[in-house]
This record gives sequence, structure tokens and C-alpha cells, in this order.
Amino acid sequence: MTASLPIAVDAMGGDRAPSEIVAGARLAKENHGIDVVLVGRSEELTDRGDLEVIEASEVIAMDAEPGSSVRRLKDSSLVRAAEAVRDGRASAMVSAGNTGATMASALLRMGRIKGVSRPAIATLLPAPGTTPTVLLDAGANAECKPEWLAQFGQMGAVFAQDRLNIPAPRVGLLSIGEEPGKGSPLVKETYAEMQTVNWGAAEFIGNVEGRDLLTDEVDVVVTDGFTGNVALKTLEGALKNLMLALFSAMGERPEAAEAAAQLGPEFDQIYRFFHPDTYGGAMLLGVKGVCVISHGSSGAQAMENAIKVAAEMVEAKVVEHLTEAIAG
Repeated sequence: MTASLPIAVDAMGGDRAPSEIVAGARLAKENHGIDVVLVGRSEELTDRGDLEVIEASEVIAMDAEPGSSVRRLKDSSLVRAAEAVRDGRASAMVSAGNTGATMASALLRMGRIKGVSRPAIATLLPAPGTTPTVLLDAGANAECKPEWLAQFGQMGAVFAQDRLNIPAPRVGLLSIGEEPGKGSPLVKETYAEMQTVNWGAAEFIGNVEGRDLLTDEVDVVVTDGFTGNVALKTLEGALKNLMLALFSAMGERPEAAEAAAQLGPEFDQIYRFFHPDTYGGAMLLGVKGVCVISHGSSGAQAMENAIKVAAEMVEAKVVEHLTEAIAG
């Protein structure tokens, strides 16, 4: 896999930076042939091999206030990564650093697609036996207007087409019931707004509930960033604790331990299927460039997958397709 320009990776962002980030970047190049440029302090990137470095002397901390940090720390690795995309030195940016600062850097340096009211974070939820479900907004906008949510649906449908190869995505609005009259005032107003949208090849199927998130009932689920982030973190926590409980139960009796030894490969496959690292991170939709946001705890495998996602979205021309969808 190749992109016309390298992927700019924020080498200083994340709980396990820079060592795991650099290791993931090297894996992306070695295993997938993806050109990568690291952004950060070259003297700290000792295991980078032959990867190029864009120098950045500052680092935005994981707990820093996003907006002021981006404006104040102009030589931070996050800001320089976004500028590399803006200036044509890179085709996409990837970061496991401060999520708010990543969004702010992308928005302020790359700019917003014309017509986009607010960018949104699109993340994949694993759905057993079928393709993943796209959830957005997963945390960019805690408070939303109906027209923003309708636009999120349009962008999510394009993302599902390009990322998951779904020709006619089914778009649903997250609510507390399937009936049009159910939900908060925002949900009711958004339902009416989404009925007026030109969906192209996609289809608005109405309200969906939380139980539908990990099923084949819907391809794209739209909600505000507060609700979406709570739903995402709840699912992650529930699945993690379910797997821990299962592994714990398997070690309680000799018979269970013997069965676990036989079923180990299957359990490992299930664990990998549900683990966030497998999906490589979320994408910020609505900015004029590919921006992939990875988990703060990302290790080498997660970063490798995140870089792979970024390269795939560049190849798929997702930004161009988003621009066309919003303009239409």
C-alpha cells in the first residue's frame, strides 16, 4: 500500500510515546509499505530506523486544555503534523495524543470542508458476524443542533462507503425508542431534519436504540458527542469486563482450566475482535485532510493499524467524497 505522500505521525503524543508510537510507525512501513514521517524531537526518537523526522520542539500534554495549547504551542508535534498535511508534506496525520488538541490542530491548521457546520469523530464498533457499525459523533461536539446531526449522518454514510465498502449505508438516529415520537426534543427535531436530507445512495431508516449498536440492524448511528462518547466508553468497559470475567471463571476449577486450554485460540480471536487496537482509531470527519485519532494508550499494534487506516482513507479519497456529499 502506498500513498502519494507520507503519513505524518505525532511521535510525541500518547501515554506510551515515543517508543510505542515509533515502533508502530516502523511496523506500518515494514508490513504494509506505507511511507511515514515522524513529527517530534529527533533526539528522543532513537529507534526510528530510516524514518524521516519533522522537527517539533514542544509537546501538548494529555491533560492540557486543547484550544489554548494549540494556539500557544505552535511548535508542538500535533500542530506541526497538521501543518504538514496543510502544506502538502504529508497526506494524513495520526495521533494518539490529546484528543481535543488533535481536533483543534486539524481544524485550525487544515481548515474545515466548505459547508461543514462542525467536524465529528467517527469510530467503528465491532458487530459479530457482520461489518462494524459507524458511530458518530464519538466526542467532538457535546452539544449539537439538529442540522449538525443530519450532516453527521451524511458524512458517516460517506465514511461507511469508503472505509467499509458498504454501497448503500443505512443511517439511524440513536434514541430511546424506534418510534418517530420517542426521544429528547433534540432527537425529535433531528428526526424531522434527517427526513429532508438528500442521502444519495444511503438511506435514513429512522430511530435506533442502544441495543442495535453491535448488530446488523444499522450501518451508521448518529448522535451528539456527549451521548456517543458515553455509549462508546460504556461498550468498551462492558466488553473488557466481560472478557476478564470469562477468563477468571475459566481458571476457577481444574475442569474449566482444561476447557480453557482447548478453547484458548478461540478466546484470543474473540478478544482481538473486540479490542479497540484492532480498528486503529477514529477519524475526524469534516476537515480538509485525513486525521486519525488513536487511543491514548495505543501501543505499536494500534499505531500500525491507525496508520494503515489513514493510508486507506487517503487512497479512497474520503475527503474529496465528503466535500462532494456536503456540496450536493
